Amino acid sequence: MDPESGLAAIRHVGIRAGRIAAISAKPLAGVTTIDAAGRVVAPGFIDLHAHGQTNRASEYQARDGVTTALELEVGVPDVAKFLKSREGQAIVNFGATASHGATRTLAMKEFAEESRRTDAGGTVERWNRLNMLGRYKALNTPEELSTLAALLEKGMREGGLGLGVAHQYYPGATREEIFRVFEMAARWKAPIFTHVRSMGPEAMQEVIADAAVTGASLHIVHVNSMSLGALPFVLDLIDAAAKRGLDVTTEAYPYTAASTFIESTIFDDGWQERLGMSYGDIQWQNTGERLTKETFERYRREGGVAIMHMMKPEWIRRAMSSKFVMVASDGMPYAPGAHPRTAGTFSRVLGLYVREEKALSLMEALGKMTILPARRLEAIAPAMKNKGRIRVGADADITVFDPVTVHDTATFEKGLSFSKGIEHVLVNGVAVVRGGETVTGAMPGRAVTGNYASRMSR
Repeated sequence: MDPESGLAAIRHVGIRAGRIAAISAKPLAGVTTIDAAGRVVAPGFIDLHAHGQTNRASEYQARDGVTTALELEVGVPDVAKFLKSREGQAIVNFGATASHGATRTLAMKEFAEESRRTDAGGTVERWNRLNMLGRYKALNTPEELSTLAALLEKGMREGGLGLGVAHQYYPGATREEIFRVFEMAARWKAPIFTHVRSMGPEAMQEVIADAAVTGASLHIVHVNSMSLGALPFVLDLIDAAAKRGLDVTTEAYPYTAASTFIESTIFDDGWQERLGMSYGDIQWQNTGERLTKETFERYRREGGVAIMHMMKPEWIRRAMSSKFVMVASDGMPYAPGAHPRTAGTFSRVLGLYVREEKALSLMEALGKMTILPARRLEAIAPAMKNKGRIRVGADADITVFDPVTVHDTATFEKGLSFSKGIEHVLVNGVAVVRGGETVTGAMPGRAVTGNYASRMSR
């Protein structure tokens, strides 16, 4: 099944040197053969929103059919360091944006010494440590804004896939600062991946307006949790913007709970009213317990990850059934009790929303997981023109699954576990899942990088 061409037929696929070399109605001979009779052979799933950038997390991603997992929402403080740390050591393909949240702290004079002592590597925890320093501060001088631009441009030159702008986590960023970042992105022809300023349509209108007047390319992350009850209106807003010619896209994950750091600004004063939640709606990742006022205050002082039960099933169904909404996990760093989206996002869509609820067709779902995210990145990363497709010459990133049995098994109560029905996963032609089991030691993942340097030199 190839969402790019619409092909849905019995075919034999030949792979050579990490690429698809043949697609034939007649049998092909090969050194190694995978019997996929009665199964779906699909492009490998592309996750635009994966905070778990370690192989412990990647194993769960691969067992969910993912072949490319990218950190685009918050990005990384040091793109070159992140890419080097994963080189030759990755189960799935990887890449990241340059992080606005971390970089703005690095640009602030008052935090210069302290921020240099903070490890500027590639994990979301390191991003959070940097971001926390400057989250309530505005960039105060033209010099600081100039430094921010230089640092972000450095990240782009190092292979960044755009700019990660998650400004709900740093309310010190003024509307002007965000507008200036959109101007930078437009000048560099780099997409912005944004976690908007607050839950609700006003924040969506801010970034869409900035995209409209600057010409920047815009992707809004997890539209489900950022819209809450306003989701129908927000989807109409995004759809209308796209139909007017704006380069605006969005994504969602198929769960009714969110997850983030409890010490973040999301839980600043007034969070109950803003989020429509109470203490008992918050679950502590490490223990699974539901919180009270006392435990909330204690954990907020200590810091850590919370799961937030805050959405309704009908909202998720609406997002999943919207033709232009991509599927992306927002998967968390590995922890036994992490949000189940970390392990089951793609299988849950296939099992629950396609097979059981029939909210969308199988081909539509596969398109949301493959060709749509590939196209979102093609302008900045031409290598993506060879991903998300089953066609001759494409990268052999392939997921084979049983459409009758595929389903997620991770739960909020029991934590992470591998999805079922994902039988074979190839990354650049190398099996990382075979017969429904992890292939030990397989590390074929490659960096997906932006082409800023070559484009700007022309």
